[in-house]
Amino acid sequence: MKAEIKIQEQSRSKNYMKFFLPSLIGVLLFLIPVTYKGEVTIGVGVMATYLQNLFADYLPALIVIIMGLSAIFSIFAKVFKMKVINENPFLNGLFNVGIGLVLIRMMGFLFGAFTLWEIGPEFVWSKGTGGVVLFDLAPVLIAWFLFAGMLLPLLVEFGLMEFIGALVQRIMRPLFTLPGRSSIDCLASWMGAGTVGVLVTTKQYDEGYYTKREAAVIATNFSIASIAFSLIVISFLDLSHMFVPFYLTVVVSGIVAAIIVPRIPPLSLKKDTYYEPVGQQIDETIPKGASKWKWGLDQAVQKANSAADAKTLVKSGVETVLDIWFGLLPLVMSLGTIVLIVAEYTTFFQIISYPLIPILNLLQIPEAQQAAQALMIGFADMFLPAVIGSGIESELTRFVIATVSLTQLIYMSEIGILILRSNIPLTFLELFIIFLQRTLVTLPIVALIAHMLF
Repeated sequence: MKAEIKIQEQSRSKNYMKFFLPSLIGVLLFLIPVTYKGEVTIGVGVMATYLQNLFADYLPALIVIIMGLSAIFSIFAKVFKMKVINENPFLNGLFNVGIGLVLIRMMGFLFGAFTLWEIGPEFVWSKGTGGVVLFDLAPVLIAWFLFAGMLLPLLVEFGLMEFIGALVQRIMRPLFTLPGRSSIDCLASWMGAGTVGVLVTTKQYDEGYYTKREAAVIATNFSIASIAFSLIVISFLDLSHMFVPFYLTVVVSGIVAAIIVPRIPPLSLKKDTYYEPVGQQIDETIPKGASKWKWGLDQAVQKANSAADAKTLVKSGVETVLDIWFGLLPLVMSLGTIVLIVAEYTTFFQIISYPLIPILNLLQIPEAQQAAQALMIGFADMFLPAVIGSGIESELTRFVIATVSLTQLIYMSEIGILILRSNIPLTFLELFIIFLQRTLVTLPIVALIAHMLF
């Protein structure tokens, strides 16, 4: 009898360790902030930054090569029906895409080649358009997604989301209409990068753990810019001395937006149904009489025991990375460059910013016209408001621009394209509407706090 009890205890301990050890490593890599070369980041960010610095001179050329291969293999799969590609399920899904995506991949390669060698129309490869995407944005994405894609299973496959979800669901549901596990998404993006948060959300939706509405809400309300990026923005606007009140304002206004925006269309109209190919794979209902802690721990251990073996997880991680590199980079290069061309060489964002000027005047924000354009251009890229706002004299106005630009969340050069490329049911128009909603919700809060500070 004693031997049997001992075996059961060893088995129980082994099961707990299957949950605890991988999840602890995942927490350390994705959720715990660390300082690296004077910047606040996370473990995955340290790896990504090291890789970027090590291969800084070669990454743009590598990115162009990847986009070229993506375009060529897509043509082979679509036009020439290449057997090697079409008979392999993963390669077929990666390269046998619609004709529209084939054209976008070709465009991405051409824009990348133009920018790398500075040939063709200058408006494509200038420092403010293609140069931003190829030399500043894409190297960050390729490095971050290499490590995030490979190491993400530690965060989502071994029970951590089940455990935390059980503990905080009674907070997340009433406040944000979301399952408790979404708190991990928020932390991953908050401490590291919004792109990591979107990657977590996309995988959870594809695997049946979020409904259409939940995935859409999380991707557009919780993919918060990292602390590291926030420091860059506030420093660029010469307000580093205001970082603490600035970031607290981002947190407060961001929470208010995350409470309000999901409760109004278009997000409120999204269906609470799961991704059809997989269906519902989760039930967060805690049985009556069961403690949240014990129930969460039981669910976590059950999830950890059902996790795939190391070989399968590595294979899945490699496929995730390749899917992002070959599928996402051409999209970012082509659409990101086009959006930045519109922002740089046309008056489009200036025109659509006119309705915002009376609101800014009402809120007594100095230099309202420049501020309005800076805020609206945030839809193109999150850093552009800081670029335009840097020429504004009023510290109060610069503070408002910096804060609102971080609470808007949806910018097409990165987060927007990630969402559009995913299976999450959101359109370009819906993303723009949500961007406007978040701007209008957070602006009065930020303006009120700014007037109290300045």
